[in-house]
Amino acid sequence: MRLNDALLGAILLGFAGWVWWLTTFFPAFPGQDYGPNLFPRILAVGIAVCAALLVLRGIRARGGLVVAEAWVREPARLVSFLAIPAAALFYILASDPLGFIPTAFLLLMALFLWFRARPVVALPVAAGMTLLVHWFFAVMMRVPLPRGLMDPFL
Repeated sequence: MRLNDALLGAILLGFAGWVWWLTTFFPAFPGQDYGPNLFPRILAVGIAVCAALLVLRGIRARGGLVVAEAWVREPARLVSFLAIPAAALFYILASDPLGFIPTAFLLLMALFLWFRARPVVALPVAAGMTLLVHWFFAVMMRVPLPRGLMDPFL
């Protein structure tokens, strides 16, 4: 499936506007010329400029807004395409009850095996990356990750 650049640009332009609007709710810091809304607004402007260029390029191309490619009709490729958003949705729903470590490990193992990694490689890589990401965010960055089932051990 292929989206016309004009459609993708319009979606990104809406996203940039949404980010800018969200920054209006950020609190101001007294005594400073800029606050926590500065960098998100800079990013929103950059996204908006790129989105406008995409819209112009899409209008010049004058093609259909959505074109279904041949791979969309192949079930295995369609499932592979949908596996990443499904994994993100699974993480959102399962990370609080299960915890970050079990959820991330299950997701990585499932994705590695779906994309035909050998189990002898997938198992240590999934375990190692899960622990590495947990260490980086929980210990180094002090981001509170969901503990879930692991709460008695952490």
